Amino acid sequence: MNITLWIIASVLALAFLASGLMKISQPREKLAASGLAWTEDYNPGAVKAIGAAEVLGALGLILPALTGIATFLVPVAAAGLAIVMVGAIITHLKRGEKQAVVINIVLAALALVVAVGRFGPFSF
Repeated sequence: MNITLWIIASVLALAFLASGLMKISQPREKLAASGLAWTEDYNPGAVKAIGAAEVLGALGLILPALTGIATFLVPVAAAGLAIVMVGAIITHLKRGEKQAVVINIVLAALALVVAVGRFGPFSF
């Protein structure tokens, strides 16, 4: 199960790192034009904050476990990313974007698996 949690955490970290860096590095208008229409509902600072939360969460999934320093942050980061996905689910439901909701549910579920596994029997 430890290997499974590492694989899930690694996939989540890559996904959230890419997504977060995109939100941080590109203007809101470019994000909206590239398919992230929900960004039109938020101010640029909020979009950057969401991106920063995703990047920090991605780093929190991997770095503490790799370094052995503050390993309790791994499940905290996973739980935080699940909360970010709950916000994303609410936003996409309000906009009627059902395909995005499915993706967010999957990401939230995977993050919860890591959080429960690392808080519980497979902690570091």
